[in-house]
Amino acid sequence: MKKRADPKETKRGKFVRLANSRTNAVLKQLKVLGNCSNTYVYDYSEEDINKIFREIDKHVKETRAKFGSSLKKEFKL
Repeated sequence: MKKRADPKETKRGKFVRLANSRTNAVLKQLKVLGNCSNTYVYDYSEEDINKIFREIDKHVKETRAKFGSSLKKEFKL
């Protein structure tokens, strides 16, 4: 059963709880993806690997940008 959010939980507490859980889920999935590197079981090309990691890198950059958006200054010439 999922842990319910405590109504008295602080914004920081909620962030830490969810960020820990979600980061661990991403790391677990990366480990599972790494299992596909076994050439005894799978056949893949360098192009396949490059496509996978370009897509992952793109999403990591997009997600990181969301965290920095509040720190950006207004554009001025």
